[in-house]
Amino acid sequence: MPAARSAHFEDLRAKVRALEQADRRAVGVLPFEVARLDAALPGGGLALGALHEVAGGGDDAVGGAAAALFAAGIVARLPGPVLWCITRPDLFAPALSHAGLGPDRVIYVEAGDEKALMACFEEGLRHGGLAGVVCETSRLTMTASRRLQLAAEASGVIGLAVRRWRRAAEAADFGQPTAAATRWRVSAEPSAPLPVPGIGRARWRIELMRCRGADAADFILDACDETGRLALPAELARRSVAPPVGRRRAAA
Repeated sequence: MPAARSAHFEDLRAKVRALEQADRRAVGVLPFEVARLDAALPGGGLALGALHEVAGGGDDAVGGAAAALFAAGIVARLPGPVLWCITRPDLFAPALSHAGLGPDRVIYVEAGDEKALMACFEEGLRHGGLAGVVCETSRLTMTASRRLQLAAEASGVIGLAVRRWRRAAEAADFGQPTAAATRWRVSAEPSAPLPVPGIGRARWRIELMRCRGADAADFILDACDETGRLALPAELARRSVAPPVGRRRAAA
């Protein structure tokens, strides 16, 4: 009897995965154009018409900047204006340009508090004429994330919640479950040394911490260039094809 029940559950899981794949094909995905990264994602890319979470690897400004640039590189490769929602006017626009997102494409909304911020985020996602909506927020509850996910599904607009914290204690909230389709963590890594004195291209450790229908994984990649694209470091690209740096089973 237990074996029959287990087989029944596996069959149900397979059917759910098939339905999720069909939804992704209908809405579309945005490939990162890095083979190893795209292979780790259902459908071969980041699902459009969905909510995604991004946080820095630490609670400092460096981690927050890496997370914001990762999000900027994603929406930079989609056509149309981008709505960027904040509560603090500390976003450095020239840095977004280096990740491919020019200032002429960004509409900034400064909300007074987290409640107003979530309202702007949801309203932006319901608008079908945007390339994407990015929201810098310290908290994301299950209830709020469900509303955001439904709004993204209805419009087909991608939503990126960039998690930022004023206090280190708030970072623990990132471990709480949400309705986001994927959850990412981006950390700064040492860049490759140049043959002459200078600063090389930034490098990140990108962790796919949670993804529906896929395993968690992490990658060492060169940061977004002026077109918003990530790249496999040259020394890794020359090696034989290998699995990501680490793999573990993601929560469903």
